[in-house]
Amino acid sequence: MIISKSQLKQILDYERELYIGSKGIEQFIIRGLKAHPDYFAWKYVRRLRTTSYFYSKRKSNLFYSLMYLWNCRKKNKLGRTLGIEINENNFGKGLMIYHTQGIVINGGAVIGENCKLHGNNCIGNNGKNLECPIIGNNVRLGVGAKVIGNVKIANNITIAAGAVVISSFEEEGITIAGVPAKKRK
Repeated sequence: MIISKSQLKQILDYERELYIGSKGIEQFIIRGLKAHPDYFAWKYVRRLRTTSYFYSKRKSNLFYSLMYLWNCRKKNKLGRTLGIEINENNFGKGLMIYHTQGIVINGGAVIGENCKLHGNNCIGNNGKNLECPIIGNNVRLGVGAKVIGNVKIANNITIAAGAVVISSFEEEGITIAGVPAKKRK
């Protein structure tokens, strides 16, 4: 949860560098004019972080409550257009979305820093109970990777494209793949 303006600025600066980085601001403006997916992914993540900030402040006064509602609406509207459904407080800093379609993250999921989503990803409960995944830092989910149920994923894990993770993997630095997912290396 983002609780201060300085924390919001720090996270936005860090993530702006991930999206714009070596492309340069001029190149990124051109991407915006061309309606490139990178531009809209950054726009969504920026709105997600702003919504998180106002969410943490919403009980302090009416202004923050209204700003939370307004930002949440804008985030959700953009998310519907892009095919993204993410709660404002799921991810640590460094969220990178490479392809925006088909991303659904349950509001109860907890995901660490520097998560990379390659599109068509689902992180959520198994439909039988409300327990959601807890995912560590520096985890990469390939295209179509799913993490379902009350599972724990350690730091520095790569979840291969199309993998369906239904059990915990607590060994750091491995790659998991398959249906159901198993350790590959």
